[in-house]
Amino acid sequence: MKAVVKIAGKQYVASEKETLTVDLLPEGTKELELDALMVIDGDKTTVGTPLVKGVKVVAKVVEGRSLGDKIRVIRYKAKKRVHTEIGHRQKYTKLEVVSIK
Repeated sequence: MKAVVKIAGKQYVASEKETLTVDLLPEGTKELELDALMVIDGDKTTVGTPLVKGVKVVAKVVEGRSLGDKIRVIRYKAKKRVHTEIGHRQKYTKLEVVSIK
């Protein structure tokens, strides 16, 4: 069984015992209970308007703060003495989907 959930403005496809990497959640978050936007159960698909009634997705936080890959952004213009380099590392939270009920 799979479900589409909305976490922090983004939608993720979640199945039981799967690990999701989402944007950083507030400090102290241990467990989330999410509403399902869509449920896929074999050949049967249920689309919510806007939520599927009676379906909850329970997820627990595995790792609170993990860093993504470093991204380098370079701005360069030839013969103009313009050269800037900026780095960025996005912070993520890892969630494990416990159950879809």
